[in-house]
Amino acid sequence: MRKNRLLAAGGTVAVAAAALTACSGGAAEATCTNEITNDEATQVTVWAWYPAFEQVVDLFNETHDDIQVCWTNAGQGADEYNKFSTALEAGSGAPDVIMLESEQLPSFTIQEGLVDLSEYGADEIAGEYTEGAWQDVSSGDGVYAIPVDGGPMGMLYRQDIFDEHGIEVPTTWDEFADAAQQLKDAGAPGVLADFPANGGAYIYALMAQAGAEPFSYDATTPQQVGIDVNSDEAKQVMTYWNDLVQKDLVATDDAFTADYNTKLVDGTYAVYVAAAWGPGYLGGLEDADADAQWRAAPVPQWDPENPVQINWGGSTFAVTTQTPEERLDAAATVAKEIFRTEEAWQIGIDEAALFPLWKPVLESEEFAQKEYPFFDGQKINEDVFLEAAGGYTGFGFSPFQVYAYDQTNEQLFAMTEGEKDAATALDDLQDVLVQYATNQSFELTE
Repeated sequence: MRKNRLLAAGGTVAVAAAALTACSGGAAEATCTNEITNDEATQVTVWAWYPAFEQVVDLFNETHDDIQVCWTNAGQGADEYNKFSTALEAGSGAPDVIMLESEQLPSFTIQEGLVDLSEYGADEIAGEYTEGAWQDVSSGDGVYAIPVDGGPMGMLYRQDIFDEHGIEVPTTWDEFADAAQQLKDAGAPGVLADFPANGGAYIYALMAQAGAEPFSYDATTPQQVGIDVNSDEAKQVMTYWNDLVQKDLVATDDAFTADYNTKLVDGTYAVYVAAAWGPGYLGGLEDADADAQWRAAPVPQWDPENPVQINWGGSTFAVTTQTPEERLDAAATVAKEIFRTEEAWQIGIDEAALFPLWKPVLESEEFAQKEYPFFDGQKINEDVFLEAAGGYTGFGFSPFQVYAYDQTNEQLFAMTEGEKDAATALDDLQDVLVQYATNQSFELTE
């Protein structure tokens, strides 16, 4: 899960810490990174690593007399998750509200660490979010988080490199492979794209586009899980990419390393198949080629007559089961409302490069018509990401997704190194995950 640490951030923007202020009013011994404007109000502790989040917290506190957010950055991604797991095991130490990537929700619902927010009015706001976003936070009849930002996928490409070599923008994966071969035949110094051997989350998104459903899980039957990572659809996708790898038409660099970041912006990769947080990530990298001409296009399709939209990443706010009963209503209010205003999303979009899943902003004319200087003024939301977000219908993750990603990455590495073919890699992955689930006392479902 090396990649996942950057999902919700949409880049590597660091959150600056202000002077620490001790919280009171029920959040005893908690430490706030922000200032509390009303000491008499109920204080809700929050862990989150969003960029520019302090501004969002201040906005919430200024506009709520009865509730105040006491926020701290407990670490990004895995660092925070480890602390949360430790708190659940210890029976104390968790915040009231926690930022979680949507793919992590099953891992914490099975630990009975998250409150079912359908009992606190979540169902009343379901219509304010896209179908896929709401599906990703729901399990059975329960709703275990409120969506914030997402990662509908598109294709970012170097128009100047395409023009130099006479390459048309690919709309299908067959055309993508042809473009890769054309670039190599032209003697270009780089390749069309990277296929990261540490890209477990990335490959699952690509598999989903072909119709694969690697995992099925329902929190109402927590000890049952479906595992089907070696389906025909999954093998189709892996075989396609392995063919490009073995022909040296794509790179196999680990994603989100310093070397990878350099290659993203120096022309080594002509294409970055990315989520909607990708533009913000690109724009935050240093040493970009000054002559680069970046553009965005829809992600290539297997069947252009029946396009399938996919998602890579996204974050949510959940309420933890360690929240004292007297603060549960307030905590649910924070989870539901902190990113539920246009003012908050102005910060989220402009300062943090987040992609909103809240429809009043997502479907606004202002967001659709927003021009991005990094893409020479292209309206990338209107051209690419709005359709991608609207068409995404959700994806199932396992209750041991961290382990699944780690094992997937091992098989990806073996495949890209030529040690096994795609089918064998996925068959081996299936065996490993089934064995793990069995050892953890899961019942396997069809």
